[in-house]
Amino acid sequence: MRTHAGWIARAAPITLGAARVMLGVLWLHEGIFKYSAHFGRADILLIAHSAQTNTRVPQYFTIFSDNVLRAWPGLFGVAVPLVEVALGAVLVLGLLPQPAAIISLLTLLTYWSSDQLITQYPVMAALSAIIIAFPAPSGHYSIARFRHARAATNVVRDGR
Repeated sequence: MRTHAGWIARAAPITLGAARVMLGVLWLHEGIFKYSAHFGRADILLIAHSAQTNTRVPQYFTIFSDNVLRAWPGLFGVAVPLVEVALGAVLVLGLLPQPAAIISLLTLLTYWSSDQLITQYPVMAALSAIIIAFPAPSGHYSIARFRHARAATNVVRDGR
């Protein structure tokens, strides 16, 4: 009786690579949407105010919000969409998929802590967890691997 191990070995990099790219596209969408909506200082201050008045926001986030977000709302107004677009680009290109997925999940946990919930966040969290669990196959089809393969081909071709 034949096993399906060979089929799984061929399908895993494709499926997990697609999951990585999908997560990257979702992050790109989030960041680009924030840029197009002129996300900035006022939005961060709104989140900080909401953290103070919303009973669903845990105390640790309220402390962070009061002491950090309120102190530098302009910085976070620029940094949040920048991080989202950077995460998206890194994931789509397949550069360091596991660290990017860890940052993705931590970012989503921060958003949930601030009670900023939207429909795609659970999907993004699940995709992040899958990439964290299976980093090698999720990064199989990536720019880094392609460049490494080309360099190895050139070494063999040139004899150096």
